[in-house]
Amino acid sequence: MTDARRNRERGWRVGEGMNRFTRTAAAFALAALTVTTASAELTRDAKAPLFTTRAALAGKEFGFSLKAALAKGPVVLYFYPKAFTQGCTLEANAFAEAMPQFKAAKATVIGMSADDIATLKDFSRKECRDAFPVGVSSPQISKAYDVAMASGLTRRTSYVIARDGRIVAVHSNADYRDHVAKTLAAVRALGK
Repeated sequence: MTDARRNRERGWRVGEGMNRFTRTAAAFALAALTVTTASAELTRDAKAPLFTTRAALAGKEFGFSLKAALAKGPVVLYFYPKAFTQGCTLEANAFAEAMPQFKAAKATVIGMSADDIATLKDFSRKECRDAFPVGVSSPQISKAYDVAMASGLTRRTSYVIARDGRIVAVHSNADYRDHVAKTLAAVRALGK
């Protein structure tokens, strides 16, 4: 007698249990993902937390103040996980290419990660192409913007902040590709 026949005689349905297990596991995984992404960012119309930090532009360190940047116009504040990783490098390249359009809309762009300032100096030259600054996202800044991950990295989230300090657009997605287009559209909408 084969195992399959013996199992059928005992009333066991082998394939059914595995399918039920797979469906249950998938449901739990989806629920965990939903909970994680649901709390991934601040909401539209929230007041952006003000901060100062160390930043780098064209390989040079300077002090960045969100309050001072907002006095000049809207700010695109984009958080990325880690400098010199594939997605973060491609995102920085895309923002660098779009900087003439952001400048035409009178917007400041700053990238933020938990990298140290030495790494950011290098990243600002090589991947940001001297076009926009990148700053150190301290644990306090990461927590204030709800982008802190347990690993110490920051979640890929972009905010567009109006001059009055109000968040007008939020895009949180691990895929870097839509961050530039969505933030640029939000900045342009402010000018209308």
